[in-house]
Amino acid sequence: MNHQARREFLGAAGLLILKPETAFGTQANSAIEIGIVGCGGRGVYIGGFFQEYTGARIVALHDPFADRLENIQQKLKLSGPRLYRGLEGYRDLVASRLDAVVIESPPYFHPEQAEAAVAAGKHVFLAKPVAVDVSGCLRILEAGRRARGKLSFLVDFQTRAQPAFQEAARRVHEGAIGTLVMGHVYYHTGRLRQQSKPGMPPAEARLRDWVFDKVLSGDIIVEQHIHVLDVANWYTRAHPLRAFGTGGRKARTDVGDCWDHFLVQYWYPDDVKVDFSSNQFLKGFHDMCIRFYGTAGTVDSHYGGHVRITGDNPWPGVEKDDTFREGAIANVKRFVESLRSGNYLNNVEESVESNLTSILGRMAAYQERVVTWEEMMRSGEKLEARLKL
Repeated sequence: MNHQARREFLGAAGLLILKPETAFGTQANSAIEIGIVGCGGRGVYIGGFFQEYTGARIVALHDPFADRLENIQQKLKLSGPRLYRGLEGYRDLVASRLDAVVIESPPYFHPEQAEAAVAAGKHVFLAKPVAVDVSGCLRILEAGRRARGKLSFLVDFQTRAQPAFQEAARRVHEGAIGTLVMGHVYYHTGRLRQQSKPGMPPAEARLRDWVFDKVLSGDIIVEQHIHVLDVANWYTRAHPLRAFGTGGRKARTDVGDCWDHFLVQYWYPDDVKVDFSSNQFLKGFHDMCIRFYGTAGTVDSHYGGHVRITGDNPWPGVEKDDTFREGAIANVKRFVESLRSGNYLNNVEESVESNLTSILGRMAAYQERVVTWEEMMRSGEKLEARLKL
């Protein structure tokens, strides 16, 4: 075999020739075994992608509620996975025999669950946001640093996995729209579906409806609308220096305590100003937009929509990017590939930075005043759920 042919062969076979410490199961090409923490809708959705696109085996499940454990087994046609109940059941899951932990639980629990997985030597696939407060973000940052080079720790931001967004970011960074002047960033969408039922104990209803709970979710700006703020940070290659905001509860007041709208002004380095707004109550309209105006053009990108550049250096981009589904599939595939190859992934630092950007906006809006990045970090903000089932 000549040198070039050998290189091509090794490239094709690279997934099978791992170092002993990176081989899984009884042999290097055996199935990756994963456990899922959080078996609600997102757990089922992401778990299905692991099955369909990677051949990974789901061998363990954790959720506080038996009906969700039963539901995910039926929908994914699982045979005999290990089941763990209760708020602390994830500890037994991460200590059991498996390769990776997929965390799809409410964000309030992410820091302690990710820390436990890394401490147990397990790879981590983590839903965004990574935390609901400053303290939790710092815990995730430290867990990510401990994992670096030893384990994969991938936070599931779909936009950064998509070729259209990657190309748009590359062109912006290379000057296609000139010097950035200002941004127009928003996440406008309808309300989510309530999961609790009449007559449920208050603690159970609260946990099932965690997306409406400020402490369990981080509020809508952190839990959901972080997606567009993450891309704003990506395009600017920075985080904001300060923010001023407002917002409140006016249209959706029947469940939980989360706000239903936010309006935030962010100031980024080099005097780039970003106008951000978000809501979660609309009827008849939905859009997630990250648009930046520069001295030579505009990048206009939409999660689930068109991504393009206009102006002096136009780029047609794509008319519709399937960000939600294809981005998640890409991340799942990349994650499992990294476990098989030993080329471990870690996007914790940028994910924490975007998480803190959302928290900065929330803090400024709650207080209706200018809050600086340094002030936010000094606050050491820590939310307490005090939740007992």
